[in-house]
Amino acid sequence: MSLTDLTALAVEFPDDVARDQDHEWCRVTVNGATRKIRFHDYDEIYSIPGLYEVLFYEHLECCSPQVVRGLLEDAQADAGVPSSTLRVLDLGAGNGMVGEELADLGAEMITGVDLLPEAAAAAERDRPGVYDDYLVLDLTELSNGRRRELRSRRFNALVSVAALGFGDIPPRAFAEAFNLVSDGGWIAFNIKEDFLDDGEPTGFSRLIGRLLGAGLVEKRAEKVYRHRLSANGESLDYVALVGVKRSSIPDELVRDVERAR
Repeated sequence: MSLTDLTALAVEFPDDVARDQDHEWCRVTVNGATRKIRFHDYDEIYSIPGLYEVLFYEHLECCSPQVVRGLLEDAQADAGVPSSTLRVLDLGAGNGMVGEELADLGAEMITGVDLLPEAAAAAERDRPGVYDDYLVLDLTELSNGRRRELRSRRFNALVSVAALGFGDIPPRAFAEAFNLVSDGGWIAFNIKEDFLDDGEPTGFSRLIGRLLGAGLVEKRAEKVYRHRLSANGESLDYVALVGVKRSSIPDELVRDVERAR
């Protein structure tokens, strides 16, 4: 099945749909066979061509790749920086929808990073040529050699869309990616609005608060918006933030965030 031939793919939401975003699920029928898939079982979703787009973008009206891209583009324009200079690390790259937006911006270089080999395979299958390189990699377990190799790519932008706050990318992985970007580079990401509240369990509210409070990031733009609909039709609100990196995250700050969880 290709992205242009989806007649054999159908999605159905249950009447007793879970309200917790981390436990939402649906029934998916492919070529007459039906199975239950949880929304965060990305390995299963990516293995079915077109399912990610049909589920999240057609049914649930996700707009985050476009929102984050637009916020970054506007911030760069305000700073007089052309998008053609971007050397991007796309963290939690998935099947390449964000990479496609960055390529459309004219980014000089885009490297995707994801934990899942199924994500890399889906990006190559659905959007070949978008990434200059796509790495299946756990950033919390980087060797010194791998870290040096990544730094040699001279990233001047980190972009992460719909990937933070549910345990897939913990604060330490975000910090590793952040530190691969050169000082003066761009940081653009989104996160569920609730995950920036005091007391949330993932550590991201403390991490982002510390980054901004310590001046490690200079915020240039922020937007609260509807990321997508939930399975029961409610609005899931996210915050998109674009800033300029001023300094790397010290390991002690990461350890403080991890201890407080």
